[in-house]
Amino acid sequence: MNRQIKAVSLISGGLDSLLATRAVIDQGVHVEGINFYTGFCVEGHTHAIRKRDKQKEKRNNALWVAETLGIKLHIIDVIEEYKDVLINPKHGYGANMNPCHDCKTFMVRKARQWMDQHGFDFIITGEVVGQRPMSQRKDTMPVIALESGAGERLLRPLCAKHLPETLPETEGWVNRDELFNFHGRSRKPQMALAELYGFRDYAQPAGGCCFLTDASYAKKLVDLWESRGNKEYEMDDIMLLKVGRHIRPGSRFKMIIAREEGEVNFMQGYCNRFISIRTTSHSGPLALLDGQPVEEDIKLAARITARYSKGRAAEQVEVECRKPDGETQTLQVKPIAVAEIPASWYV
Repeated sequence: MNRQIKAVSLISGGLDSLLATRAVIDQGVHVEGINFYTGFCVEGHTHAIRKRDKQKEKRNNALWVAETLGIKLHIIDVIEEYKDVLINPKHGYGANMNPCHDCKTFMVRKARQWMDQHGFDFIITGEVVGQRPMSQRKDTMPVIALESGAGERLLRPLCAKHLPETLPETEGWVNRDELFNFHGRSRKPQMALAELYGFRDYAQPAGGCCFLTDASYAKKLVDLWESRGNKEYEMDDIMLLKVGRHIRPGSRFKMIIAREEGEVNFMQGYCNRFISIRTTSHSGPLALLDGQPVEEDIKLAARITARYSKGRAAEQVEVECRKPDGETQTLQVKPIAVAEIPASWYV
């Protein structure tokens, strides 16, 4: 009797992994999905917090892909393991702080380990030759297959016809003629294939699913590392980089100022870790102070917080400063003028 061939597919939640997985399922292969959570995934974070994004559907797109395809999805936390990839990327960073080449190698290596442990036969990814400048070039894709240990067991269905045959093809597990020859950055071929499959509610391509590709986020991460003198980080650190207005008035501390109600609610959970400031005489934002501020820093932070309150034009604004241990003090401050906040303070 013929044995059921099984593949594990890297599911990001984007269109490419959706299509690549469907293409292999249609060939009679049993497919299960795997999603690695690094902490930097865009999925389900900022748009779930900010009120301005409340019209966006709050869903995890990786789970949506699995549900749509009718496959099992394994979500695996790799936050600690991923730190070395980000801090010490062998192949360097992209335009921002994205170690895309090393990241893809890491993901495929983890998938290879999972594949071996669970008796699966090969790995599927949604990669397309020429789509990403670091990890999806014709010269880097073989390197990823080699360095990850996946070798010929790594199948990229969407661009397979641009690449050498893999084991699933030579063994007849999949028919190469039913795979694709997509190439380049245009998503029109993928969108046409999605239409053919009847997929209409998929996540729209928007430059990636990782905060590390975002210039603003990358700048905040670099600032965090420079202020601490090392590249260590915890989950709370990377979550807070995703919200608020970040201002560093000096080397001793940084302010994170909520921009709207959703961020205020989210940041309140961190008041037992940071000094927090809020205006009491006028409605205004919540601000957290990260670092080691001295008394004069706290007074400056109070003036800056007042600037972003409804009392920005008032002569005096009452501000409450609360330490993590619950000790509070009330200050009467004059809101700082916009001209007194140098552009260099904004992270």
